[in-house]
Amino acid sequence: MVNEISQRELRNNNAEVVRGVERGDSYTITRHGVAVARIVPLSHDIDLGCDRPASRRDKFTTWPRVTAKISVSSLLDDLRSER
Repeated sequence: MVNEISQRELRNNNAEVVRGVERGDSYTITRHGVAVARIVPLSHDIDLGCDRPASRRDKFTTWPRVTAKISVSSLLDDLRSER
């Protein structure tokens, strides 16, 4: 059985929808009454292997560390006194 739900219902009830998919339910997602997507359970023969692992960009670790001449609490106290 295919259930039809709006995009808003999917957003607000996503945990319930995922539990339904785990039980074997399928959902057609609509936007303004028009079907735009379908959420269906995966079959067991589908391989979800990783095509390309995420790479880590370490460009920020090469920057020199900056230190302030006054403490953060002093800065916060100064900002709070302006309110």
